[in-house]
Amino acid sequence: MQQTAMTLAEETADDWWEVEALYDLCFAPGRSALSSYRLREGVDPIGALCLTARDSDGILAGAVRNWPVRIEGALVVLLGPIAVHPTRQGEGLAALLMGQCIETARSAGWQRMMLVGDAPYYRRFGFEKLSGVDMPPPTNPDRVLGLALQDDAWVGVTGPVTPALD
Repeated sequence: MQQTAMTLAEETADDWWEVEALYDLCFAPGRSALSSYRLREGVDPIGALCLTARDSDGILAGAVRNWPVRIEGALVVLLGPIAVHPTRQGEGLAALLMGQCIETARSAGWQRMMLVGDAPYYRRFGFEKLSGVDMPPPTNPDRVLGLALQDDAWVGVTGPVTPALD
């Protein structure tokens, strides 16, 4: 894995279209039809957890956004989408963005984080399969993963995942 100097920064309004173009490049055209996108509709992302990674020339190499969701009464960070430009993959940028999101969320007092993804990849960050947490269909329940940012944060947290509209 090649290490490259990157600058991580909170996403700004000026970054929005560039980040959207990166997501369009990295994900299938129907990405906005995924169940996780329905949880984001009408909800502002968590600004401090929306990050960009730029190289020394200021070129966008990666980005991640995070959104608040609810599971019954529990507030949860929904991590993603996270994307790395195809020409920058293999440099550890996704891990860099993930690590910063986890650290920032923990420091800000968030208790739990979840995502929909491949357990073998996300396990190295501490994510584990969540039992009793139901994403909107057609999400594969084996891909619903959670990370406790504080001790026992997932104990007793079960039910459907819904938008955090309040």
